[in-house]
Amino acid sequence: MTPPPLLTILFDNEPGLPGLADLWGFAALIRVGGRTILFDTGSNGRVLLKNMAVLGLAAESLDMLFLSHAHWDHIGGWDSILELNPRATVVVHEGFSKHLIRDLRGLCSELILVGADPRPLGQGLFSTGMLTSDPPEHALVIDTGEATAAISGCAHPGMERIVDRGAGLLGRSIDWAIGGFHLMDADHVRIEQSIRAMKALGVIGVVPTHCTGDVGKAAFRQAFGAACLDGGVGREIGG
Repeated sequence: MTPPPLLTILFDNEPGLPGLADLWGFAALIRVGGRTILFDTGSNGRVLLKNMAVLGLAAESLDMLFLSHAHWDHIGGWDSILELNPRATVVVHEGFSKHLIRDLRGLCSELILVGADPRPLGQGLFSTGMLTSDPPEHALVIDTGEATAAISGCAHPGMERIVDRGAGLLGRSIDWAIGGFHLMDADHVRIEQSIRAMKALGVIGVVPTHCTGDVGKAAFRQAFGAACLDGGVGREIGG
């Protein structure tokens, strides 16, 4: 089984390693192409920074901040990060508040505003482009040459749709689907539809966490077996 790209979950409502706080929300540190990317910032900047400190990670080490969508539990810590690291590049999509977009321009070294089309962000790193949902969302697509992955915040458009978009822009299947799958209120039919669709698209491994829900996680674990990895704050995936 091809391992996923190196990723460390920094913020999650799923418990993980001892000594780290779990609150509702999601954030992950990703290293690819020589760059260090923070994907989302959870719901609380102080907690995010404390978790990072326990793991020996500094905000100043980040090259890029990627925000998936405008819900509070994914952007609650952006100001804490940029206060310590104003040299970071920030990536958002056009569905964010125009006022937030305006403010961000003066608080970071570069603001990348993504539209509906996929957008390359560096070697092996892409935005899916803004996908329609409530709220609109974009996801991060990674291609290390050895493995591909789609990282979602909440997958409001549907994780299978994100995976399909990622495969289309890479011209190869997505190996790993990682993040919140937004199935916590879904019934068994909807969950099974998502699993079947992702398998049909060539997904070989999953890390369902945050808003996936216990029923959804159990279904993915049954469907993917050992290739369904646990989320939770502090978990290191891949590498």
